[in-house]
Amino acid sequence: MSCGKKDSCVCHTVQEIVRVQDEVAEANGCCVTGCDQSLRNLLSPMMANGNGNGPTTIPFALYCKGDCEPFIGSGVFRSPVGGSGMTALRCVKTPIFRAKKFVDKDKDREKDKCCVQLELLLPITMGGSTPGPSGDGTQICDFFPGNSIRNLQATGICLTVDLNCFCGIVCLDPLTPRPASEFNMDDED
Repeated sequence: MSCGKKDSCVCHTVQEIVRVQDEVAEANGCCVTGCDQSLRNLLSPMMANGNGNGPTTIPFALYCKGDCEPFIGSGVFRSPVGGSGMTALRCVKTPIFRAKKFVDKDKDREKDKCCVQLELLLPITMGGSTPGPSGDGTQICDFFPGNSIRNLQATGICLTVDLNCFCGIVCLDPLTPRPASEFNMDDED
């Protein structure tokens, strides 16, 4: 790890994730577990069958500098309230993300080169519910109760972070999350 150093391994790994995900998207028209293996696995279905039906995403979690605690991202969204036509602001939180794109503000400034837009991905059960965290919700495993989680749900909720603020990253196996269009905003707590 490179905490405090100019060259961030977390930044480099996320850059590689975006590059590989972009390769998969272009092909679609638009250790056993770890980031290196996930990068290889994301590309291997494309190389093996060439039909572009493989996973599209390398989900990951980040660990903050200093305390090495997982970063739990949160976002607020507008949700319908019953059939009243009214809406309410609701919140979700998760430690799992998909890198969407880098948002370098000033390409000549080194510190801006690791700002990335992350989409919040929610762990979901086979039935599509998002159980939320168990325990105190501060650890990654709190979001994966028992053996009930089957996939991840894209939310369309994004935040921009500076990857230089993190010193660790853990990648999940590549998968294709349920699309944000299927994010059931009525079920979130």
